[in-house]
Amino acid sequence: MPSPPTDPVRIPDKLYFRISEVSRLTGVKAYVLRYWETEFPRIAPKKSGTGQRLYRRKDVELILEVKHLLYEKRFTIEGARRLLGQRRRIEAKPEPATQTPLFDPQSGVLKQIRNELAGIIEILR
Repeated sequence: MPSPPTDPVRIPDKLYFRISEVSRLTGVKAYVLRYWETEFPRIAPKKSGTGQRLYRRKDVELILEVKHLLYEKRFTIEGARRLLGQRRRIEAKPEPATQTPLFDPQSGVLKQIRNELAGIIEILR
């Protein structure tokens, strides 16, 4: 779970933000945002047809988290990158399978479905 910044930023409900908007929202200069793109691969704005950077909401949220780690928590870039990578691995770790399967392979459900599909194919011919 990301660490909340000390002063929460209200991100407008938009699909894309230009670099100047992200800079204004986050308080991070545009050249620093471009540098962070090289250091944090998850900050990956799309490019418009004219080559302008278009950041998504998740990019802006990640930039705010990076800013918090670097400026408030005093992490190094390497330390922030490592922490974010660990968090991502933890978030991506699948939950243990606790649900029962939708059907029992021994029950013949697959055979019944196969027969019904064969019937549909015959009708379509």
